[in-house]
Amino acid sequence: MRRRLSILLLLLPSVAALADNVRLPDYEHVVLPNGAVLLIAGKHDVPLVGLEVVIRGGAVTDPPGREGLSSLAAQMLEKGAGERSAAEFAEAVESVGGSLSVDGGREAVSISAEFLARDANLMVELVAEMLQRPQLDSGEFEKLRKRRIDLIRAAKDGDPSGLVPAYRDAFLFGEHPYGAPPDGSEDSLAAISHKDLRQYYENHIGGDRLIIAAVGDFDVAAMRTLLSLAFGEWRPAAASLPTVAAATRRTGRHVLLVDQAGATQTYFTIANVGVAIDFPDRPALDLANTVFGGRFTSMLNSELRVRTGLSYSAWSSLVRPSQPGALAITSFTETGTTVDAIDLALATLGRLRDEGLHVESVVSARNYVMGQFPPRLETNAQLAGQFAMLELYGLDRSYVDAYGDALGAVTAADVRSVIEAVYPPLEDLVFVLIGDAAAIREAVKKYGDVTEIPITAPRFSP
Repeated sequence: MRRRLSILLLLLPSVAALADNVRLPDYEHVVLPNGAVLLIAGKHDVPLVGLEVVIRGGAVTDPPGREGLSSLAAQMLEKGAGERSAAEFAEAVESVGGSLSVDGGREAVSISAEFLARDANLMVELVAEMLQRPQLDSGEFEKLRKRRIDLIRAAKDGDPSGLVPAYRDAFLFGEHPYGAPPDGSEDSLAAISHKDLRQYYENHIGGDRLIIAAVGDFDVAAMRTLLSLAFGEWRPAAASLPTVAAATRRTGRHVLLVDQAGATQTYFTIANVGVAIDFPDRPALDLANTVFGGRFTSMLNSELRVRTGLSYSAWSSLVRPSQPGALAITSFTETGTTVDAIDLALATLGRLRDEGLHVESVVSARNYVMGQFPPRLETNAQLAGQFAMLELYGLDRSYVDAYGDALGAVTAADVRSVIEAVYPPLEDLVFVLIGDAAAIREAVKKYGDVTEIPITAPRFSP
């Protein structure tokens, strides 16, 4: 025991040293007259500029029956803007070795760019054009919408693992905004018209929704002027942002069986409502999730893959938006071992809740998390993304700056407390299974009342 404690004490200083070094650089915070927020930091170690532009809203603004509209609108922003066609726009980025991508998320549309410092003006010009002068070409829209639908159908015909979160959220959250698929379903995408796209752009993309974070090798005053001229007079979005209430944690057991006839594997997830991004005990929860299902040597992966060979991979995840998102165990197994794998996952969850974590596991997880944390804040683009995220969710810089110290202070008792508060008891769980219903239908009834839908249904909800 003395030798074990000596090893633990040797490990602790490495965490403290990392905690001292993980701090965000200072940055300027400016609010323009139209409501756009600028976050600007000079960083001169490499001749690069990272830009993160966030438009508040995202999938929670999709009209009912038009789920996926915000995500389509996001991708359409780079399908031609100003006088440049889609091909010419892409060529303008590639010709200087820059990178630019757009993502439509649950609560925001984001544009991420990184260019050489000498090309910063071009980067800002391209982003300003794609936001303020997108072509929203009907032909490009039809191609994009068709491709989205085809990709969903292809996943249903082959490997549906990427669709598990959509089925999970639809069944877990129901009519709550988090239950809608951000990328849409076959049904909702088919219902979206080009007119809907143009109306969405007017209603939900505008200067008052903007957060612009720039980090890199530039003069801060000059970048402030450049961004202010490019975005400071852009009109506001025509519609107001919706308010998202917190979803209620589900009680009892509920099972959704998605029938993929003839499937040789069952993809499954076990979930309930978890926590939001501002959860106050985040460090303790991060340690708990790391040990339970957040790394290769986790409890879940050790049981389902290493010890029993029931799965190639098993993990736990915490989706943390502005309101509590999904907490889930996810894995897959051969059809014939579906019940064995689920039972083992449940037993592992039960062990986590009953026993908590030993001090050795807490120390190991702490070092792992702190080892993973600094590399996420190294590049200019990563820092810009971090600044924008903090602004989007109303978090101050202590969310990053104080994290290492808070992590170092977490005890096994703290972890035990957060496990009891966050991880659901075994009697309150939502199960979603994608597999051959004929082979597993009767067996999985033991987990609760079963709702069954065919995978060919054009929606993710029952």
